[in-house]
Amino acid sequence: GGFTFNQFLIADDEPLLFHTGLRRPFPVVSEAVARVLPLERLRYVAFSHVEADECGALNAFLAAAPRAVPVCGQLAKMISVDDLADLMEDLPDHLVDEVLRSMDRENRERLEQVLAYPEDTAGRLMNPEVVTVRADVSVDVVLRYLRMREELPENTDHVYVVSRRHQYLGRLALATLITTNPERAVNELIDDRQPALRATDAVEAVAKEFADHDWVSAPVVDENNILLGRITIDDVVDIIREQAEHQALGAAGLDEDEDLFSPVRRATRRRALWLGVNLLTAFL
Repeated sequence: GGFTFNQFLIADDEPLLFHTGLRRPFPVVSEAVARVLPLERLRYVAFSHVEADECGALNAFLAAAPRAVPVCGQLAKMISVDDLADLMEDLPDHLVDEVLRSMDRENRERLEQVLAYPEDTAGRLMNPEVVTVRADVSVDVVLRYLRMREELPENTDHVYVVSRRHQYLGRLALATLITTNPERAVNELIDDRQPALRATDAVEAVAKEFADHDWVSAPVVDENNILLGRITIDDVVDIIREQAEHQALGAAGLDEDEDLFSPVRRATRRRALWLGVNLLTAFL
């Protein structure tokens, strides 16, 4: 048996489609919707969380129904700002404006900050949600502050220490906070060995730093060393994987444009040359 994907259409004064389905079957799903009502009448396109089977064809439906707006469930609203920035790249301008207007001021400012940076930079990859503390407070104050927050951003392994001007001074491991005398001052425990990433750094360089140093997270600063956000390992793992695949392709005499689906003659000539060089060096 195969997989079954369900879409639900509420044909009302303001019609709502719940689940768009995957992108590829859009023609089939849209045709089914059109048998009930014209696509342009759709007012809402809803999904409960950000997955390909629930909102993969979202942009296609929004293009076919200019009046429609996306509606998400509570789980989808929990998506991080950096992931949302990736999704925004594929949305039409009018929809980007509408999404921004629907957000509260704090999250809107965070998202606009991320979108201000070019796509392939650390600034675009970062999440502005960070936990910061001042150097002149005690460990006890920090622990009480963390308990007051009730929850921490995902993949938080350190809190970042900043100056009064919000300049990055260093980091403090959660493990250190838990095991240290609560009366000690933060400035006695600052770990300043991890350099901050610049928001303008290329994502390839960021991924290399994570791979070389086994980082779980890293702070991101601007040209004045003002802390802007952080990047976590889940943000760069795909880039690290792509770099590893690129190296593997290069070692096999392939490049990204050729791969296994390249024209046979061209790819064969290049790989034959590479294999010939390696065979020749084996006899030298």
